[in-house]
Amino acid sequence: MTDLSSVRRELRREQRQLNLRRFLRNRQAVFGSLVLLIMLFIAVFAPLLAPADPLAQTVSNRFAKPGTAGYLLGADKLGRDLLSRILYGARVSMTVGLSVGLSSMLLGMTVGLYAAWYRTLDNILMRICDGLSAIPSTLLAIALMAVLGSSTFNVILALSIVYIPRMARISRSAALVVKEQTFIEALQSQGAGTFRILWVHIAPNILSTVVVQASYNFANSIITEAALSFLGVGVPAPQPSWGNILSEGREVITKAWWMIVYPGLATALAVMGTNIFGDGLRDILDPHTN
Repeated sequence: MTDLSSVRRELRREQRQLNLRRFLRNRQAVFGSLVLLIMLFIAVFAPLLAPADPLAQTVSNRFAKPGTAGYLLGADKLGRDLLSRILYGARVSMTVGLSVGLSSMLLGMTVGLYAAWYRTLDNILMRICDGLSAIPSTLLAIALMAVLGSSTFNVILALSIVYIPRMARISRSAALVVKEQTFIEALQSQGAGTFRILWVHIAPNILSTVVVQASYNFANSIITEAALSFLGVGVPAPQPSWGNILSEGREVITKAWWMIVYPGLATALAVMGTNIFGDGLRDILDPHTN
């Protein structure tokens, strides 16, 4: 038993080393992860990095240009430091992205696994997913926010509902393939319970597919949150988010271009980094590319 345990530990160690080498060889994964780490660092340490209180108003300096009056990226219509608001806005975007990515992954994977295992449940759950998927994601999110009300938590809840059906269908498709493997039949013949089969033997075999989709949900939720806040149904003012900063900048774009350009660049960089990371992760986890 001791020898078997040591062999298993050695195999796990070798697999971790192999995955690390694959990761370091993949430039997309390395670059994307660096961008994400920088964004997460900014989100966590925004109070230390921000040069001013993002809510502090100095009306005499309203629409101060970048580099003037002590404003590195300029000021908004109330004289609030734009750099500080963008840094604090990263907290909202990263919180929404991580929360939606994890919740949609866990709940969607749960729905997909049980739908793949139980045929009767499959018909019910997949028809619900089909109905939700038939509505464009942004429109569904707007409708949910109209019912739930504007807040960061409600944005996370609404976007999780939007992305769970997509994750559920992907998880179900992957689980159906694993379900037909001979080792699953062997487990059933030995009397293994459904919970053990689903979560100990099937779930790990579809995890790579699910994780890659979760990274795309992360990026999509950042964009959709910005769109909701831009439309006035997302994160409410005065709490800064990239979306509501863009919404304020839309009204004064002719006199304060910096209120559109800088938060737009931050949003684009975060989404680009996440998508590149997802592409790299897909290549690493795909056995046909290694």
